[in-house]
Amino acid sequence: MKIAVCIKQVPTREWQPRLRDDKTWIREADVSYEMNEPDAYALEEALRLREKHGGEVVVCSAGPARVQQVIREALARGADRAIHVEDDSLAAADAFVSAGALASAMADETFDLVLTGLQSDDQGHGQTGVVLAERLGIPHSTIIMEVQIDPSTSSGQAGSLRVKRELEGGWFQWIAMPLPALLTIQSGINQLRYATLKGIMAAKKKEIRKASLPAGLQPSQQIVALAMPARSKQTHLIGGSAGEAAKELVRLLRDEARAL
Repeated sequence: MKIAVCIKQVPTREWQPRLRDDKTWIREADVSYEMNEPDAYALEEALRLREKHGGEVVVCSAGPARVQQVIREALARGADRAIHVEDDSLAAADAFVSAGALASAMADETFDLVLTGLQSDDQGHGQTGVVLAERLGIPHSTIIMEVQIDPSTSSGQAGSLRVKRELEGGWFQWIAMPLPALLTIQSGINQLRYATLKGIMAAKKKEIRKASLPAGLQPSQQIVALAMPARSKQTHLIGGSAGEAAKELVRLLRDEARAL
């Protein structure tokens, strides 16, 4: 199987965001970056499918030159090669632009399966995978917790797969899909592997193909302003006897704080 995995570089979760003066994005000069966590699970699932069915795993990413950090990490974990749409304007691109850039770079390839993370840790739109499937003209399914490929499927030939989707309220849904297809992977689908020293050394020799941003691709969304969450404290004193206060505390935790 020939599997594409779309990954994104995002600010580390421990970093305290600082906004630019125009309040439209973060100050990137003092940011440390990492691989988007849901994308890491998508990569791991692709590597496991390759180990089971054979084939190739190709990492695809769109962003500035710094994105090569996570591309090299993905190659060190076991991906075979990579495609990088390099452009500074993609640092804060919306889902439509990101998907358009990736679709253009992937057009010359014939992938049996495309995997993305469910959403990004920075913008969290959860739309890039869905828009990318539309741009590629293939079916898609979201919030995937398990992937089963038809054993008779071979690269370049029509095949099928069954996927397990996570629904609301603890419910799941199994559906059958034809190949090629795109799946957005839920975090926790598997246990992540980490790059070995051998993998890090091998990644230096693996191909990273550069692709250009398609001409005329314009943002469909605009960030007007960002704001840091306001922190506030409030003390609520509960009167009455100990029993009455305990009952009222339970009610407040259940009905207002939604903690129970």
